[in-house]
Amino acid sequence: MNIVVVLKQTPDTESVIRIASDGKSVVSDGFKWIINPYDEFAVEAALRLKQQLGGTVTILSYGPQRVVESIRTALAMGADNAVLIAEDALESYGRLKVAKAVAAAIKELNPDLVFCGSRAVDYDMAQRGPMVAEFLGWPHLALAVSIECDGSKVSIQRPIEGGKVTMESTLPALVTFGGSHAVWNPRYASLPGIMKAKKKPLATKTLADLGLDASEFVPEKAKVRVLSLEMPPERAPGRIINGGLDTEGKARELVRVLHEEAKVI
Repeated sequence: MNIVVVLKQTPDTESVIRIASDGKSVVSDGFKWIINPYDEFAVEAALRLKQQLGGTVTILSYGPQRVVESIRTALAMGADNAVLIAEDALESYGRLKVAKAVAAAIKELNPDLVFCGSRAVDYDMAQRGPMVAEFLGWPHLALAVSIECDGSKVSIQRPIEGGKVTMESTLPALVTFGGSHAVWNPRYASLPGIMKAKKKPLATKTLADLGLDASEFVPEKAKVRVLSLEMPPERAPGRIINGGLDTEGKARELVRVLHEEAKVI
């Protein structure tokens, strides 16, 4: 069983976000970069399946050289090898172009399954998995919180309101992972794993290596563009009901404020 995990590097969720002077991007200076948490779930799911069925887990990522740090973390968790699409500005070319490049790299790897997170914690668009599956012409099973595979077909459970639904597909297929740390609980990289990760194969690919026309991968040809970014408005300060009132008076005043001023009751 050969599994490819598509991994994106994102800013740590505790990073302080500041809008850049162009009004369309964020200031990344000082960011701590991590594996997108939902992709980390996909890594964990792939490693569990490898323990059951054998085979290999390949990490596929894209972007500048700093992404190697996240790739090495996934290798230290137990993945076998990795591929980096070394195109610094790939995301500025649009989500469709990212998906096209990723799909081209996947075709060269010829896996049975492709795993990735259902969303990324930066722009939260949830487009990568469906787009890659479309370029590959593969079935797409979304938002898995459990997975089973017998080598010829794969089945997942995904949550729906009030319950779960089971979905099944023949291979090859692409699966995206939702859930939470409580569901997948990604393993920590052990010290031996970290040492081994330094020696595991990491191939670097360019767009030309993947048979793609680099002239098509430019920001001007992106189908969707960010026009502007705005910080959310500041919340109004909280209000404390008059402390001089007794309990009954405070309750009466609270109801009056909620009804007449906030107009929520």
